[in-house]
Amino acid sequence: MAAIGTRIALATGSRLRMTVMAESHDVPFANPGEVERAVMSYLRTHPDAADTLDGIVDWWLPQQRYETERARIESALRALVASGLLRRSGLPGGTELYALNDAPTSPPH
Repeated sequence: MAAIGTRIALATGSRLRMTVMAESHDVPFANPGEVERAVMSYLRTHPDAADTLDGIVDWWLPQQRYETERARIESALRALVASGLLRRSGLPGGTELYALNDAPTSPPH
């Protein structure tokens, strides 16, 4: 039987932490309960979903992580624009382009 993931040791400061890396996606689930929260979050947004272990590993968890990380990244980009470090430009179709602000300004008060 093939292993689901590879156990690796991560050094964090003076502590050593063991985590499992998903072989197909190299995404760590190091926090207790993180997988359970990801599965339940996916099911809250897709209440009729049902899948096998392989399907959940290959589809649900990466999608849930992407949606969560996308929201975090979007929030960080908004904060960087608000601070004047990045500039945001609109592209045709409503997409936004982010780049380093060549002339940083003071953030609005």
